[in-house]
Amino acid sequence: MKNVRILLILLFCVCATSLSAQSFLDRVARSAKRSAENAVESNVNRKVDKAVDDAFNPSNSPSNEEAEKTSKKKNTDKEDTNSGWTCSSCGTTGNTGKFCMECGAKQPVASNDTWTCSCGATGNKGKFCMECGAKQPVADGDDNAQSTPAAAPQKAEMSWNKFDFVAGDEVIFEDNLAGEQLGEFPSMWDLTAGNVEIAQMDGGNVIALLGGGGGIFPLMKNTDNYLPESYTIEADFYVAEKGKGGWYGFHMKDGKSTVIRIEFWGWSSNDGKLSVSIAAGDKRIEENPPVNLGWNRISISFNKRALKVYINADRIANVPNCPQGKTFFLYRGGDSPKVPSYVKNVRIAKGAVPLYDRMMSDGKFITYGITFDVGKSTIKPESMGEINRIVQLLNENPTLKFSVEGHTDATGNAASNQTLSEARSKAIVDKLVEMGIAADRLTSMGKGQNNPIADNSTDEGRAKNRRVEFVKQ
Repeated sequence: MKNVRILLILLFCVCATSLSAQSFLDRVARSAKRSAENAVESNVNRKVDKAVDDAFNPSNSPSNEEAEKTSKKKNTDKEDTNSGWTCSSCGTTGNTGKFCMECGAKQPVASNDTWTCSCGATGNKGKFCMECGAKQPVADGDDNAQSTPAAAPQKAEMSWNKFDFVAGDEVIFEDNLAGEQLGEFPSMWDLTAGNVEIAQMDGGNVIALLGGGGGIFPLMKNTDNYLPESYTIEADFYVAEKGKGGWYGFHMKDGKSTVIRIEFWGWSSNDGKLSVSIAAGDKRIEENPPVNLGWNRISISFNKRALKVYINADRIANVPNCPQGKTFFLYRGGDSPKVPSYVKNVRIAKGAVPLYDRMMSDGKFITYGITFDVGKSTIKPESMGEINRIVQLLNENPTLKFSVEGHTDATGNAASNQTLSEARSKAIVDKLVEMGIAADRLTSMGKGQNNPIADNSTDEGRAKNRRVEFVKQ
Protein backbone atom coordinates (compact mmCIF):
# COMPACT_ATOMS: atom_id res chain seq x y z
CA MET A 1 0.00 0.00 0.00
CA LYS A 2 2.94 2.34 0.67
CA ASN A 3 4.15 1.84 -2.92
CA VAL A 4 0.71 2.71 -4.23
CA ARG A 5 0.69 6.01 -2.38
CA ILE A 6 4.12 6.99 -3.73
CA LEU A 7 3.05 6.19 -7.29
CA LEU A 8 -0.04 8.31 -6.95
CA ILE A 9 1.99 11.31 -5.73
CA LEU A 10 4.47 11.06 -8.61
CA LEU A 11 1.74 10.80 -11.17
CA PHE A 12 0.01 13.81 -9.70
CA CYS A 13 3.17 15.91 -9.90
CA VAL A 14 3.96 14.93 -13.49
CA CYS A 15 0.51 15.39 -14.89
CA ALA A 16 -0.83 18.27 -12.86
CA THR A 17 0.18 20.95 -15.29
CA SER A 18 -0.80 19.25 -18.54
CA LEU A 19 -3.92 17.29 -17.73
CA SER A 20 -7.30 18.37 -16.84
CA ALA A 21 -8.61 17.51 -13.43
CA GLN A 22 -11.06 15.02 -14.81
CA SER A 23 -8.49 13.27 -16.96
CA PHE A 24 -6.07 13.12 -14.07
CA LEU A 25 -8.60 11.51 -11.76
CA ASP A 26 -9.45 8.88 -14.37
CA ARG A 27 -5.81 7.92 -14.74
CA VAL A 28 -5.32 7.78 -10.95
CA ALA A 29 -8.31 5.50 -10.58
CA ARG A 30 -7.08 3.09 -13.29
CA SER A 31 -3.58 2.95 -11.79
CA ALA A 32 -4.94 2.31 -8.27
CA LYS A 33 -7.10 -0.50 -9.62
CA ARG A 34 -4.19 -2.20 -11.38
CA SER A 35 -1.99 -1.91 -8.26
CA ALA A 36 -4.69 -3.39 -6.04
CA GLU A 37 -5.27 -6.28 -8.49
CA ASN A 38 -1.53 -7.01 -8.62
CA ALA A 39 -1.29 -7.00 -4.79
CA VAL A 40 -4.23 -9.40 -4.41
CA GLU A 41 -2.81 -11.76 -7.09
CA SER A 42 0.60 -11.76 -5.40
CA ASN A 43 -0.92 -12.55 -1.99
CA VAL A 44 -2.97 -15.42 -3.41
CA ASN A 45 0.08 -16.89 -5.15
CA ARG A 46 2.05 -16.84 -1.90
CA LYS A 47 -0.72 -18.69 -0.04
CA VAL A 48 -1.02 -21.33 -2.75
CA ASP A 49 2.75 -21.90 -2.76
CA LYS A 50 2.72 -22.21 1.06
CA ALA A 51 -0.13 -24.71 1.03
CA VAL A 52 1.70 -26.87 -1.54
CA ASP A 53 4.89 -26.78 0.50
CA ASP A 54 3.03 -27.78 3.67
CA ALA A 55 1.35 -30.68 1.91
CA PHE A 56 4.70 -32.17 0.90
CA ASN A 57 6.58 -31.14 4.07
CA PRO A 58 4.25 -31.56 7.11
CA SER A 59 7.02 -30.64 9.53
CA ASN A 60 6.97 -27.08 8.15
CA SER A 61 3.33 -26.62 9.13
CA PRO A 62 2.85 -24.22 12.01
CA SER A 63 -0.30 -26.13 13.04
CA ASN A 64 1.66 -29.42 13.35
CA GLU A 65 4.41 -27.73 15.26
CA GLU A 66 1.85 -26.28 17.58
CA ALA A 67 0.18 -29.66 18.01
CA GLU A 68 3.54 -31.30 18.78
CA LYS A 69 4.27 -28.64 21.38
CA THR A 70 0.83 -29.18 22.90
CA SER A 71 1.35 -32.98 23.00
CA LYS A 72 4.76 -32.59 24.63
CA LYS A 73 3.26 -30.24 27.17
CA LYS A 74 0.50 -32.75 27.98
CA ASN A 75 3.04 -35.54 28.44
CA THR A 76 5.17 -33.28 30.62
CA ASP A 77 2.13 -32.37 32.68
CA LYS A 78 1.27 -36.10 32.97
CA GLU A 79 4.78 -36.94 34.15
CA ASP A 80 4.62 -34.11 36.63
CA THR A 81 1.31 -35.23 38.11
CA ASN A 82 2.00 -39.04 38.03
CA SER A 83 4.96 -40.44 39.98
CA GLY A 84 3.99 -44.01 38.96
CA TRP A 85 6.01 -46.87 37.50
CA THR A 86 7.57 -47.18 34.05
CA CYS A 87 6.58 -50.12 31.88
CA SER A 88 9.57 -52.23 30.84
CA SER A 89 7.71 -53.50 27.77
CA CYS A 90 6.74 -50.28 26.00
CA GLY A 91 8.42 -47.52 28.04
CA THR A 92 5.22 -45.75 29.11
CA THR A 93 5.76 -43.72 32.30
CA GLY A 94 3.40 -42.59 35.03
CA ASN A 95 1.47 -45.87 35.40
CA THR A 96 -0.34 -46.01 38.74
CA GLY A 97 -2.38 -49.20 38.47
CA LYS A 98 -1.32 -52.86 38.29
CA PHE A 99 -1.31 -52.83 34.47
CA CYS A 100 0.36 -50.51 31.91
CA MET A 101 -2.16 -48.02 30.57
CA GLU A 102 -0.56 -48.21 27.10
CA CYS A 103 0.18 -51.91 26.41
CA GLY A 104 -1.52 -53.70 29.32
CA ALA A 105 1.66 -55.35 30.69
CA LYS A 106 1.53 -56.21 34.41
CA GLN A 107 3.57 -54.16 36.84
CA PRO A 108 6.79 -56.03 37.77
CA VAL A 109 7.15 -57.14 41.39
CA ALA A 110 10.14 -55.83 43.30
CA SER A 111 12.53 -58.69 43.95
CA ASN A 112 13.47 -57.45 47.40
CA ASP A 113 9.90 -57.72 48.77
CA THR A 114 9.47 -60.41 51.43
CA TRP A 115 6.55 -62.01 53.24
CA THR A 116 5.94 -63.74 56.55
CA CYS A 117 4.47 -67.25 56.69
CA SER A 118 1.81 -68.31 59.20
CA CYS A 119 4.43 -70.65 60.71
CA GLY A 120 6.38 -67.55 61.75
CA ALA A 121 9.20 -67.72 59.18
CA THR A 122 10.11 -64.23 57.93
CA GLY A 123 12.08 -62.99 54.93
CA ASN A 124 10.50 -65.37 52.39
CA LYS A 125 11.01 -64.16 48.80
CA GLY A 126 9.65 -66.98 46.67
CA LYS A 127 6.13 -68.37 46.41
CA PHE A 128 6.81 -71.04 49.04
CA CYS A 129 7.88 -70.71 52.66
CA MET A 130 11.55 -71.67 53.08
CA GLU A 131 10.74 -73.15 56.50
CA CYS A 132 7.56 -75.21 56.16
CA GLY A 133 6.96 -75.19 52.39
CA ALA A 134 3.53 -73.54 52.63
CA LYS A 135 2.51 -71.50 49.58
CA GLN A 136 2.42 -67.75 49.95
CA PRO A 137 -1.18 -66.54 50.36
CA VAL A 138 -2.34 -64.41 47.42
CA ALA A 139 -4.17 -61.13 47.78
CA ASP A 140 -7.55 -60.87 46.07
CA GLY A 141 -7.26 -59.98 42.38
CA ASP A 142 -3.48 -60.42 42.19
CA ASP A 143 -2.19 -63.83 41.09
CA ASN A 144 1.45 -62.85 41.61
CA ALA A 145 1.16 -60.78 44.78
CA GLN A 146 4.18 -61.13 47.06
CA SER A 147 4.78 -57.86 48.86
CA THR A 148 1.26 -57.61 50.33
CA PRO A 149 -0.03 -61.12 51.06
CA ALA A 150 -3.59 -61.85 52.03
CA ALA A 151 -4.50 -63.13 55.47
CA ALA A 152 -2.42 -66.16 56.46
CA PRO A 153 -4.20 -69.53 56.29
CA GLN A 154 -5.42 -71.03 59.52
CA LYS A 155 -2.92 -73.17 61.42
CA ALA A 156 -5.48 -75.98 61.43
CA GLU A 157 -5.27 -76.12 57.64
CA MET A 158 -1.48 -75.84 57.65
CA SER A 159 -1.12 -78.80 60.01
CA TRP A 160 -2.36 -81.20 57.33
CA ASN A 161 0.88 -80.48 55.43
CA LYS A 162 2.71 -82.70 57.94
CA PHE A 163 0.04 -85.42 57.98
CA ASP A 164 1.77 -88.75 57.36
CA PHE A 165 -1.14 -91.22 57.35
CA VAL A 166 -1.31 -93.17 54.10
CA ALA A 167 -4.49 -95.06 53.23
CA GLY A 168 -4.26 -98.63 52.00
CA ASP A 169 -3.92 -99.42 48.30
CA GLU A 170 -6.71 -101.99 47.93
CA VAL A 171 -10.18 -101.19 49.26
CA ILE A 172 -11.68 -104.05 51.27
CA PHE A 173 -14.82 -102.25 52.45
CA GLU A 174 -16.23 -98.78 51.84
CA ASP A 175 -19.60 -97.25 52.66
CA ASN A 176 -20.43 -93.70 51.59
CA LEU A 177 -24.11 -94.37 52.41
CA ALA A 178 -25.25 -93.51 48.88
CA GLY A 179 -28.86 -94.51 48.19
CA GLU A 180 -29.69 -95.38 51.80
CA GLN A 181 -33.21 -94.72 53.06
CA LEU A 182 -33.85 -92.49 56.06
CA GLY A 183 -34.77 -94.48 59.17
CA GLU A 184 -33.64 -97.84 57.74
CA PHE A 185 -30.79 -100.01 59.00
CA PRO A 186 -27.59 -99.37 56.94
CA SER A 187 -27.55 -101.97 54.19
CA MET A 188 -23.80 -102.73 54.22
CA TRP A 189 -23.64 -103.59 57.93
CA ASP A 190 -24.88 -106.19 60.39
CA LEU A 191 -25.96 -105.66 64.00
CA THR A 192 -24.36 -106.96 67.18
CA ALA A 193 -26.75 -105.25 69.62
CA GLY A 194 -28.65 -102.03 70.22
CA ASN A 195 -30.43 -99.85 67.69
CA VAL A 196 -28.90 -98.33 64.56
CA GLU A 197 -30.48 -96.47 61.65
CA ILE A 198 -29.82 -94.05 58.80
CA ALA A 199 -30.22 -90.37 59.69
CA GLN A 200 -29.49 -87.13 57.86
CA MET A 201 -27.16 -84.30 58.86
CA ASP A 202 -26.18 -81.32 56.72
CA GLY A 203 -28.12 -82.76 53.81
CA GLY A 204 -26.25 -86.11 53.74
CA ASN A 205 -26.76 -89.62 55.09
CA VAL A 206 -25.07 -90.71 58.34
CA ILE A 207 -25.18 -93.79 60.55
CA ALA A 208 -26.87 -93.06 63.86
CA LEU A 209 -25.88 -95.41 66.68
CA LEU A 210 -28.72 -94.83 69.12
CA GLY A 211 -28.34 -94.77 72.88
CA GLY A 212 -28.39 -97.82 75.10
CA GLY A 213 -25.33 -99.61 73.80
CA GLY A 214 -24.83 -101.74 70.73
CA GLY A 215 -22.71 -102.03 67.63
CA ILE A 216 -22.39 -102.91 63.95
CA PHE A 217 -19.84 -104.72 61.77
CA PRO A 218 -19.31 -104.74 57.98
CA LEU A 219 -21.00 -107.37 55.84
CA MET A 220 -18.13 -109.35 54.33
CA LYS A 221 -17.84 -112.65 52.47
CA ASN A 222 -15.61 -113.96 55.23
CA THR A 223 -16.99 -112.28 58.32
CA ASP A 224 -14.49 -113.94 60.70
CA ASN A 225 -11.17 -113.17 59.01
CA TYR A 226 -10.83 -110.34 56.51
CA LEU A 227 -8.26 -107.95 57.98
CA PRO A 228 -4.80 -108.55 56.42
CA GLU A 229 -1.54 -108.17 58.32
CA SER A 230 -1.36 -104.56 57.16
CA TYR A 231 -4.51 -102.47 56.88
CA THR A 232 -6.00 -99.00 57.35
CA ILE A 233 -9.39 -97.94 58.73
CA GLU A 234 -10.89 -94.48 58.28
CA ALA A 235 -14.16 -92.87 59.39
CA ASP A 236 -15.75 -89.53 60.20
CA PHE A 237 -17.30 -89.21 63.66
CA TYR A 238 -19.41 -86.43 65.13
CA VAL A 239 -18.61 -84.53 68.32
CA ALA A 240 -21.65 -82.82 69.81
CA GLU A 241 -21.79 -80.10 72.42
CA LYS A 242 -20.81 -80.99 75.95
CA GLY A 243 -23.43 -83.25 77.49
CA LYS A 244 -25.13 -83.99 74.16
CA GLY A 245 -23.14 -86.84 72.65
CA GLY A 246 -22.36 -90.48 73.34
CA TRP A 247 -19.04 -92.25 72.94
CA TYR A 248 -17.55 -94.44 70.23
CA GLY A 249 -15.53 -97.61 70.08
CA PHE A 250 -13.44 -98.75 67.10
CA HIS A 251 -12.64 -102.38 67.95
CA MET A 252 -10.54 -105.04 66.26
CA LYS A 253 -11.26 -108.63 67.27
CA ASP A 254 -9.53 -111.98 67.01
CA GLY A 255 -12.40 -114.41 67.09
CA LYS A 256 -14.59 -113.43 70.04
CA SER A 257 -11.89 -111.46 71.86
CA THR A 258 -11.28 -107.75 71.33
CA VAL A 259 -7.52 -107.28 70.96
CA ILE A 260 -7.43 -103.56 70.06
CA ARG A 261 -9.80 -100.97 71.49
CA ILE A 262 -9.82 -97.34 70.42
CA GLU A 263 -12.55 -95.59 72.39
CA PHE A 264 -13.65 -91.99 72.77
CA TRP A 265 -14.86 -91.19 76.24
CA GLY A 266 -15.95 -88.38 78.48
CA TRP A 267 -17.10 -85.64 76.14
CA SER A 268 -20.28 -85.37 78.18
CA SER A 269 -18.55 -85.38 81.58
CA ASN A 270 -14.92 -84.32 81.16
CA ASP A 271 -15.18 -80.52 80.99
CA GLY A 272 -15.83 -80.62 77.28
CA LYS A 273 -12.65 -82.56 76.49
CA LEU A 274 -12.58 -85.74 74.48
CA SER A 275 -10.63 -88.56 76.11
CA VAL A 276 -9.25 -91.29 73.89
CA SER A 277 -8.42 -94.62 75.47
CA ILE A 278 -6.32 -97.05 73.43
CA ALA A 279 -5.82 -100.60 74.59
CA ALA A 280 -3.67 -102.91 72.45
CA GLY A 281 -2.72 -106.15 74.13
CA ASP A 282 -1.07 -105.19 77.42
CA LYS A 283 -0.50 -101.57 76.39
CA ARG A 284 -2.67 -98.67 77.52
CA ILE A 285 -2.64 -95.09 76.25
CA GLU A 286 -4.81 -92.17 77.38
CA GLU A 287 -4.94 -88.97 75.36
CA ASN A 288 -6.97 -85.75 75.16
CA PRO A 289 -6.54 -84.76 71.51
CA PRO A 290 -7.83 -81.49 70.07
CA VAL A 291 -11.15 -82.01 68.30
CA ASN A 292 -13.74 -79.89 66.56
CA LEU A 293 -17.36 -79.50 67.44
CA GLY A 294 -18.96 -81.30 64.55
CA TRP A 295 -17.24 -83.77 62.23
CA ASN A 296 -13.76 -85.14 62.91
CA ARG A 297 -11.65 -87.75 61.12
CA ILE A 298 -10.16 -90.87 62.66
CA SER A 299 -7.44 -92.73 60.74
CA ILE A 300 -6.04 -96.05 61.94
CA SER A 301 -2.98 -97.73 60.45
CA PHE A 302 -1.85 -101.25 61.40
CA ASN A 303 1.35 -102.64 59.87
CA LYS A 304 2.01 -106.22 61.02
CA ARG A 305 2.50 -105.30 64.67
CA ALA A 306 2.64 -101.49 64.76
CA LEU A 307 -0.48 -99.40 65.42
CA LYS A 308 -0.85 -95.68 64.61
CA VAL A 309 -3.94 -93.64 65.43
CA TYR A 310 -4.75 -90.15 64.10
CA ILE A 311 -7.47 -87.67 65.00
CA ASN A 312 -7.78 -85.15 62.19
CA ALA A 313 -4.20 -84.05 61.36
CA ASP A 314 -2.69 -85.14 64.70
CA ARG A 315 -1.12 -88.52 65.38
CA ILE A 316 -2.11 -89.41 68.93
CA ALA A 317 -0.60 -92.88 69.25
CA ASN A 318 2.25 -94.96 67.84
CA VAL A 319 2.12 -98.34 69.54
CA PRO A 320 4.61 -101.17 68.77
CA ASN A 321 4.12 -104.92 69.17
CA CYS A 322 0.32 -105.03 69.01
CA PRO A 323 -1.78 -108.16 68.53
CA GLN A 324 -3.26 -108.84 65.09
CA GLY A 325 -6.99 -108.31 64.73
CA LYS A 326 -9.01 -110.20 62.13
CA THR A 327 -12.33 -108.32 62.13
CA PHE A 328 -13.59 -104.81 62.86
CA PHE A 329 -16.73 -103.42 64.46
CA LEU A 330 -18.13 -100.09 65.64
CA TYR A 331 -19.41 -99.97 69.19
CA ARG A 332 -21.69 -97.44 70.91
CA GLY A 333 -21.51 -96.99 74.70
CA GLY A 334 -24.53 -97.22 76.97
CA ASP A 335 -24.35 -93.71 78.45
CA SER A 336 -26.54 -90.80 77.29
CA PRO A 337 -29.24 -93.20 76.06
CA LYS A 338 -31.28 -90.46 74.40
CA VAL A 339 -28.39 -89.04 72.32
CA PRO A 340 -27.12 -90.86 69.20
CA SER A 341 -23.53 -91.11 68.03
CA TYR A 342 -23.01 -90.39 64.33
CA VAL A 343 -20.53 -91.98 61.89
CA LYS A 344 -20.02 -91.79 58.11
CA ASN A 345 -17.49 -92.47 55.33
CA VAL A 346 -16.10 -95.71 56.75
CA ARG A 347 -13.37 -97.33 54.67
CA ILE A 348 -11.12 -100.34 55.26
CA ALA A 349 -8.19 -101.02 52.93
CA LYS A 350 -5.22 -103.32 52.61
CA GLY A 351 -2.00 -101.66 53.76
CA ALA A 352 0.05 -99.48 51.46
CA VAL A 353 2.92 -100.89 49.36
CA PRO A 354 5.90 -98.58 48.68
CA LEU A 355 5.06 -96.44 45.65
CA TYR A 356 8.39 -96.95 43.92
CA ASP A 357 8.09 -100.76 44.09
CA ARG A 358 4.62 -100.71 42.53
CA MET A 359 5.61 -98.24 39.86
CA MET A 360 8.64 -100.27 38.81
CA SER A 361 6.68 -103.53 38.61
CA ASP A 362 3.50 -102.19 36.95
CA GLY A 363 4.61 -98.98 35.25
CA LYS A 364 2.04 -97.14 37.38
CA PHE A 365 0.51 -97.08 40.81
CA ILE A 366 -3.11 -96.75 41.91
CA THR A 367 -4.06 -94.67 44.91
CA TYR A 368 -7.28 -94.52 46.91
CA GLY A 369 -5.76 -92.15 49.44
CA ILE A 370 -6.66 -88.96 47.53
CA THR A 371 -10.32 -88.25 48.18
CA PHE A 372 -12.74 -85.48 47.23
CA ASP A 373 -15.93 -83.88 48.39
CA VAL A 374 -18.94 -85.66 46.91
CA GLY A 375 -19.54 -84.58 43.32
CA LYS A 376 -16.73 -82.01 43.47
CA SER A 377 -13.04 -81.67 42.65
CA THR A 378 -12.15 -80.25 46.08
CA ILE A 379 -9.38 -82.39 47.61
CA LYS A 380 -10.11 -83.40 51.20
CA PRO A 381 -7.43 -82.43 53.75
CA GLU A 382 -6.95 -86.05 54.86
CA SER A 383 -5.51 -86.72 51.39
CA MET A 384 -2.33 -84.87 52.36
CA GLY A 385 -0.65 -88.00 53.71
CA GLU A 386 -0.79 -89.64 50.28
CA ILE A 387 0.05 -86.41 48.46
CA ASN A 388 3.10 -85.89 50.68
CA ARG A 389 4.23 -89.42 49.85
CA ILE A 390 3.92 -88.75 46.10
CA VAL A 391 5.84 -85.47 46.43
CA GLN A 392 8.62 -87.35 48.23
CA LEU A 393 8.75 -89.97 45.46
CA LEU A 394 9.02 -87.28 42.78
CA ASN A 395 11.69 -85.34 44.69
CA GLU A 396 13.76 -88.48 45.23
CA ASN A 397 13.47 -89.42 41.52
CA PRO A 398 13.81 -86.16 39.56
CA THR A 399 13.54 -87.85 36.15
CA LEU A 400 10.10 -89.34 36.84
CA LYS A 401 7.14 -87.99 34.91
CA PHE A 402 3.53 -89.03 35.39
CA SER A 403 0.17 -88.84 33.71
CA VAL A 404 -2.34 -88.33 36.54
CA GLU A 405 -5.54 -90.10 35.51
CA GLY A 406 -8.84 -89.83 37.38
CA HIS A 407 -11.44 -92.62 37.29
CA THR A 408 -15.03 -92.85 38.56
CA ASP A 409 -17.51 -95.68 39.03
CA ALA A 410 -20.52 -96.04 36.73
CA THR A 411 -22.98 -94.35 39.08
CA GLY A 412 -24.74 -91.38 37.50
CA ASN A 413 -24.35 -89.73 34.11
CA ALA A 414 -21.37 -90.74 31.95
CA ALA A 415 -20.77 -87.21 30.66
CA SER A 416 -20.84 -85.78 34.19
CA ASN A 417 -18.46 -88.48 35.38
CA GLN A 418 -16.06 -87.61 32.55
CA THR A 419 -16.11 -83.93 33.44
CA LEU A 420 -15.68 -84.69 37.15
CA SER A 421 -12.72 -87.01 36.55
CA GLU A 422 -11.00 -84.37 34.42
CA ALA A 423 -11.48 -81.71 37.09
CA ARG A 424 -10.20 -84.01 39.84
CA SER A 425 -7.06 -85.07 38.00
CA LYS A 426 -6.30 -81.42 37.24
CA ALA A 427 -6.82 -80.53 40.91
CA ILE A 428 -4.21 -83.14 41.90
CA VAL A 429 -1.70 -81.84 39.36
CA ASP A 430 -2.30 -78.28 40.56
CA LYS A 431 -1.71 -79.36 44.16
CA LEU A 432 1.56 -81.12 43.31
CA VAL A 433 2.78 -78.10 41.34
CA GLU A 434 1.82 -75.89 44.29
CA MET A 435 4.05 -78.08 46.47
CA GLY A 436 7.07 -77.52 44.24
CA ILE A 437 6.88 -80.21 41.52
CA ALA A 438 7.70 -78.87 38.04
CA ALA A 439 4.59 -78.61 35.89
CA ASP A 440 6.31 -80.23 32.88
CA ARG A 441 6.63 -83.49 34.86
CA LEU A 442 2.87 -83.92 35.17
CA THR A 443 -0.14 -84.12 32.88
CA SER A 444 -3.76 -84.55 33.89
CA MET A 445 -6.31 -86.76 32.20
CA GLY A 446 -9.88 -87.71 33.07
CA LYS A 447 -11.02 -91.22 32.19
CA GLY A 448 -14.53 -91.06 33.65
CA GLN A 449 -16.21 -94.45 33.98
CA ASN A 450 -14.67 -95.93 30.82
CA ASN A 451 -11.94 -98.10 32.37
CA PRO A 452 -13.34 -100.10 35.30
CA ILE A 453 -11.09 -102.58 37.09
CA ALA A 454 -13.92 -104.19 39.07
CA ASP A 455 -17.63 -104.98 38.82
CA ASN A 456 -19.71 -101.78 38.97
CA SER A 457 -22.75 -103.77 40.13
CA THR A 458 -21.27 -104.30 43.61
CA ASP A 459 -20.35 -101.82 46.33
CA GLU A 460 -16.83 -103.25 46.58
CA GLY A 461 -16.37 -103.02 42.81
CA ARG A 462 -17.53 -99.42 42.64
CA ALA A 463 -15.17 -98.52 45.49
CA LYS A 464 -12.23 -99.97 43.55
CA ASN A 465 -13.22 -98.14 40.38
CA ARG A 466 -13.16 -94.76 42.16
CA ARG A 467 -9.41 -94.28 41.96
CA VAL A 468 -6.49 -92.18 40.77
CA GLU A 469 -3.71 -93.72 38.68
CA PHE A 470 -0.20 -92.31 38.31
CA VAL A 471 1.07 -93.70 34.99
CA LYS A 472 4.79 -93.45 34.32
CA GLN A 473 5.66 -91.47 31.15
